[in-house]
Amino acid sequence: MLYTSLTDHELWNAVRQNDELAFTALFDRYWVRLYKLAKSYLKNQEISEELVHDIFLNIWNRRQTLEIDSFQTFMLTAARYQVYNRMRAAKPPRLILGDTHPVNEPFQNNEGEDHLIEQELQLQLQQYLVQLPKRCQEIFYLSRVKNLSNQEIADSFGVSKRTVENQITLALKHLRSCMKYTTTAAIFFRLLLFRH
Repeated sequence: MLYTSLTDHELWNAVRQNDELAFTALFDRYWVRLYKLAKSYLKNQEISEELVHDIFLNIWNRRQTLEIDSFQTFMLTAARYQVYNRMRAAKPPRLILGDTHPVNEPFQNNEGEDHLIEQELQLQLQQYLVQLPKRCQEIFYLSRVKNLSNQEIADSFGVSKRTVENQITLALKHLRSCMKYTTTAAIFFRLLLFRH
């Protein structure tokens, strides 16, 4: 079999059947891109190489349970998530008392770090949403991503508005339970809860 001619989806299905050659083909296809992404943020060759190897090792170890629709999207999100974790771990803790910022000077936001935090939350959200029933996922997506009203969603599915509200409540309860230990999730959930 010529693995280089297979799509990501075909290779991933083969990997899930313990095909090491398919895994090697995916590794060869994505290693350089992930390495360059990591190095652009971390500015360190050794750490960037280690990060990419960790991602692939994790994927191989979880090949039986991972559900991946778009391998490319999954890999890029995983790389950003790992970069963010390493940047956060390398950053010295901020002093609460005796901070060097004058009281009237605003803190500067790091947009790159904010973007990585958002990526991390989106990845976690995707992982937890797939655990819900398909109809519940669809309703939550239409409500919180497509910004449709509960009535519009009810009309499109041919169900009552109350059913839509119950499904959204179920999804939020599930996500809150799954993400309760994620420190950055609080702001994210405020956005999700108060959309409608």
